[in-house]
Amino acid sequence: MKNFKAGQYQNQGSYKSFQPNFINRQWFLEDMDIIMLLSKASMELGKLDMYSEHVPDIDLFISMHVRKEASQSSKIEGTQTNIEDVILDVEDVSADKKDDWEEVHNYIDAMNESIEQLKTLPFSIRLIKQAHKRLLQGVRGKNKLPGEFRSSQNWIGGVSINDAVFVPPIQATVQELMGDLEKFVHNEEFQFPELLKIALVHYQFETIHPFLDGNGRVGRLLIVLYLVEKKMLKNPILYLSDFFERNRQLYYDNLMNVRTKNDIKQWFKFFLTGIIETAQNGVKTFDAVLKLKQDTEIKIQTNHARSRHLLKIMEYLYKEPIIKPHTVVEITKVSIPTAYTLLDEMEKMGILKGVKMAKTGKKGNIGKMYVFQEYIKLF
Repeated sequence: MKNFKAGQYQNQGSYKSFQPNFINRQWFLEDMDIIMLLSKASMELGKLDMYSEHVPDIDLFISMHVRKEASQSSKIEGTQTNIEDVILDVEDVSADKKDDWEEVHNYIDAMNESIEQLKTLPFSIRLIKQAHKRLLQGVRGKNKLPGEFRSSQNWIGGVSINDAVFVPPIQATVQELMGDLEKFVHNEEFQFPELLKIALVHYQFETIHPFLDGNGRVGRLLIVLYLVEKKMLKNPILYLSDFFERNRQLYYDNLMNVRTKNDIKQWFKFFLTGIIETAQNGVKTFDAVLKLKQDTEIKIQTNHARSRHLLKIMEYLYKEPIIKPHTVVEITKVSIPTAYTLLDEMEKMGILKGVKMAKTGKKGNIGKMYVFQEYIKLF
């Protein structure tokens, strides 16, 4: 990486765009700091992957991880939705948060659909375009060519292209650059560690900025898709958006320094540090969830005659940590008065917290929902 050159600025008249060099070539790794970080990142990722195999009902935990990823990745782009809002049904979301809620749920759908598509479709331009199309469906950005590469110049920061922080390559070169990126992903002739490959792919994608809108969210989504496709993770359980959000300025600075200073080493170090921290936090979260699950089950079984119904409610809560009385009726087959009784008793036991909902329905009735707060806090 000694002679790494990210690309060059090109004069476009009133502004300069950045034209990145192709990445589908032989790479040489000599920096010992990066090699050491790479070793640790691979080890921590392996621990997390192994741990996930022994967690019962892993899909329940994945659904919460995806919600957290969606809220954090969207937050980087300016939405105000947090994980508590994401869990709500759309009718329970306040009017001023509905647009943000829909954008975050589009991200969740794009993630889930892309993971499913990986079973039959490789990591590719086609997969990326399909994810982008789903991301922008029916929300802000729906008129900005969902699922299609841009046909005009875009820019990052500034009120106009003339005072932009960064101007990506001109639109005529996007298809060729993305084609090079796709070839790099699948190139087995030139060996390069997978974690550094996806770090480079993420940087290159953000630099190309191939879409008119949604580039940041798609670029972060690509990280977990790559790790799953390359079988570095059996389950989609590692998401870097929380790390990027907590270190947002460093994230932007490190990406920019690759372009302006050819400093790919610092970007690799930052990315690998994110893998290490996120994998370690993932194991801690799994541990905390399993302990909470065990403690809650003991509390229910030793203190309640109707433990069978309560345990069934708990099964639901690990996937949907907010519940309403009519849902209890559906999953336990008890009457509505009994459903209220069960939920009130779970509140008295300190498992749930009752919260008044916003006015809903034609008559503006105010209902009540119950929140599994201790579980949500873990994420």
